[in-house]
Amino acid sequence: MSIDTKTAARVAKLARIKVNEADLPALTQEFTNILGFIEQLNEVDVDGIQPMTSVTPQRLFRREDVVNDGSQQKAILNNAPDAREGFFAVPMVVE
Repeated sequence: MSIDTKTAARVAKLARIKVNEADLPALTQEFTNILGFIEQLNEVDVDGIQPMTSVTPQRLFRREDVVNDGSQQKAILNNAPDAREGFFAVPMVVE
């Protein structure tokens, strides 16, 4: 697949990259080379290959999902400009 200069200019505009008219042929060739490489990758047979998240096999550390309040209510509310009855107090916004 090859790209023409009009498409390369449009891609540059969409990417908000300023490209001079003189540089468009080189950019067009780069895009064509990139798409050629992608076409080569599409030819690789990956049937039966499991997707992986890392090049080394590893299991992520999983912690038990326990809900707690952090036991820091008083310390957190000490930072509030106005706290009442264990909550942040905010001015009324809607009447």
